[in-house]
Amino acid sequence: MNVGCQELPSPLLRPLLIRQDVGVADAAMGVRSVPANKASWDDLEAVLGGANCHGGRCYCQRFKLGWNAWPGDDRERAHMLREQTDCEHPRSSTTSGLLAYVGGEPAGWCNVEPRTAYPYLRSVPWRKRAEDRADASIWAVPCFVTRAGFRRRGISYALARAAVDFARERGARALEGYPMIPEHGKDVPWGELHVGHASIFTAAGFLEVSRPTLRRAVMRIDF
Repeated sequence: MNVGCQELPSPLLRPLLIRQDVGVADAAMGVRSVPANKASWDDLEAVLGGANCHGGRCYCQRFKLGWNAWPGDDRERAHMLREQTDCEHPRSSTTSGLLAYVGGEPAGWCNVEPRTAYPYLRSVPWRKRAEDRADASIWAVPCFVTRAGFRRRGISYALARAAVDFARERGARALEGYPMIPEHGKDVPWGELHVGHASIFTAAGFLEVSRPTLRRAVMRIDF
């Protein structure tokens, strides 16, 4: 049984997404998501600077650099993220993720890029399925970060929906996520929730396509 393959509600019942010149606003939650190149570095730092991952501040480099880069240098990873997002350049044609705002305050982040940008996703996307690892038309959203003070307010749900639009508009053929599946009666440890919960992806229209491990699913939306 594929837990993620649930019947989705009618589009008329889903939260309204309003297109704006700076991004997407999720009217149901008051969340506005913008491409990171349209955000300031201070706003990115407000969200990601306090996010620790395996003994260091990740700045969303874990799946780009691999385990051997840890703990490493936080400042170097911050510099890499700044270059990858091309923040403070609103006319840039490239960036590596989305920043969510609530009431004008930076509240959350997700990275979303071609799957080929994450060489250290290990075997999760490919185990038990035939996939071309070099196919840049398949995008991935492997990480979510919610700023302290904004958690449990639906930020990741809004970011997942915005990531679907973001990837589709930039020519992606499909978008994948790799959430954790809690064991029955148990919670996923906070340190593992950066990949997102399956419910986040289900709400955004993703379907489960494989279960490489008992606690990990591959979820996907095709365009």
